[in-house]
Amino acid sequence: MIEEIFDLPTPDGQMETFLCRPERGDPAPAVLMLMDAPGIREELYGMARRLATVGYAVLLPNLYYRAGKDTKYDPETVLEAGTPEHTRMRAVRTKMTIPPVMSDVGAMLAWIDAQPEISSGPVGTHGYCMSGPYSLAAAARFPDRIAAAASFYGTWLVNEEAEESPHRTLGQAKGELYISCAEHDELAPLDMVAKLKALFDASGNSGELEIHPGVHHGFAFPGRWCYDVPAAERHWERLISLYRRRLG
Repeated sequence: MIEEIFDLPTPDGQMETFLCRPERGDPAPAVLMLMDAPGIREELYGMARRLATVGYAVLLPNLYYRAGKDTKYDPETVLEAGTPEHTRMRAVRTKMTIPPVMSDVGAMLAWIDAQPEISSGPVGTHGYCMSGPYSLAAAARFPDRIAAAASFYGTWLVNEEAEESPHRTLGQAKGELYISCAEHDELAPLDMVAKLKALFDASGNSGELEIHPGVHHGFAFPGRWCYDVPAAERHWERLISLYRRRLG
């Protein structure tokens, strides 16, 4: 495989981006892999590599780039409330909203179109945790380009206080959506998931909302305490199947 870390130009600056793509074959379909709250790290690089091995050019951007280069956090302590790393991360995370990330998605799509080794056809996107809403919002914001979008244990997908909450725009997506939820998730409780399911069904989208029983928020991350092998492998099966159907 071919991989590199480079600065992708956006209207707001230079966004550090990890790119991993196949070494051989036709121009690879592009996939945007959007990070969870702890940010880009080797664990996510490994997941991007796995997806690239089945034929996709995977872009993993540092969505915290507006806060500077020093936006990578110690994975051992960033999730422990009260630690310096958790405090530092939350100071950046709490300022993240959907509109600037949609600007970043637009910049990535423009960059993709200028790369001869990457297909300029349909694009996929998937987001974990905080980026679940971003992925679904991207499908609605760029309906003629995002052919597949997935959210894995996305947080607060129904947020009545946020005008840009993705639950309001499900019907605008033309691409297939896949929404994966954990049975045990304080950031996406089951009553909220039930509301989202009703809205999703009413949207007419051809995709699926699935609740994975017995698992916790973060179940697909190999380095997380709640990593669940069967559920994680199911996540890969669902994701790759989605991209095969919609991207080729």
